[in-house]
Amino acid sequence: MRAAEGRWFESLVYENLLEMVDTSDKISFLVRKGADAPFPPIPVQIGQNGLFYSNRGDINLRGNGQDIAEVDLLFGDKDGRICFAEIVTSGSDLKEMEAEVHFKKSLLGYLFGQASVPFVLFASVDISRSSIMRRLVRETESAVIITQSCEILKRSLARAQVRGVPRKPVYNPKLVDLENLQPRRPFDFLKIHNERRDKIITAMFEGKTGAELDTAQNLPPITRKILFGALHPSGTRTLMKDRKFIHKDVTYTADNLHKYFSKVILAIDIPEYEPVIYMKSKTKREYLKVVKKANGNLKVESKRTPQMTGFYLWLENLQPTLGSRITRKYAEIFL
Repeated sequence: MRAAEGRWFESLVYENLLEMVDTSDKISFLVRKGADAPFPPIPVQIGQNGLFYSNRGDINLRGNGQDIAEVDLLFGDKDGRICFAEIVTSGSDLKEMEAEVHFKKSLLGYLFGQASVPFVLFASVDISRSSIMRRLVRETESAVIITQSCEILKRSLARAQVRGVPRKPVYNPKLVDLENLQPRRPFDFLKIHNERRDKIITAMFEGKTGAELDTAQNLPPITRKILFGALHPSGTRTLMKDRKFIHKDVTYTADNLHKYFSKVILAIDIPEYEPVIYMKSKTKREYLKVVKKANGNLKVESKRTPQMTGFYLWLENLQPTLGSRITRKYAEIFL
């Protein structure tokens, strides 16, 4: 079970750093996580901005209640600067991981007022020859640490040592709670999101497309998805005009979409400016995530359920505001 193995390795690195803080002056503090995190965590609510724990003790940054970033480890260097670490057990998807690292560097740099954010990658597979890893190492204050493989590390485990319950939280003067480590620069995620959304809409009606829509030069690097809003019936008809998509042997068109879905929401993913459409089912508590295929047709990629609490609540709170005019422009540019 690769997911379980990944979490085990992540915990192993955390426990090693926990031992290091007692003997090294390079680490001024380490943020609690996992079994050391407070439980139960603060429940997810719409409007939350800042650092919070998940139910599993993971470290998440929330904006308007949704998780906009998760860091595997958060700690401070000898100067008290925020540093973070990513932990991987596979050499796949490194390009996506590189983009995540750059996003988190800019995000933490903005929130904590740092010109640079030191970063460490721990990997149980030898990815040192990867061009992506070489680029990361060349960046300011970045490091890659290759450990033994998980297969070798697991040999040190005996069945009698594996416990079915987490250990109790430990005391360490260098362990800090997220409650005491909030961003030095408070932010209103929804306000920043709406400002960027409005700028993109203005650029759309000015005839701009693609990279020309990048209007975020003076905005914090926080938003990676823009929700334009929910559609009025006129907007839904405009969106589906001469379009259709098939899901589980049902063909959805402008004529029958209202029978199956009670809400349609237009969005784009940034920085690719890829269209995303969320459709709320009338029979299940879920939103279908509809994207564009390479040939231009629509397809269902995945679902958004109440388990994605913050984002689901945001989708639920959106009321119809978009008519046929803006929907037509959205379709012309992105579809």
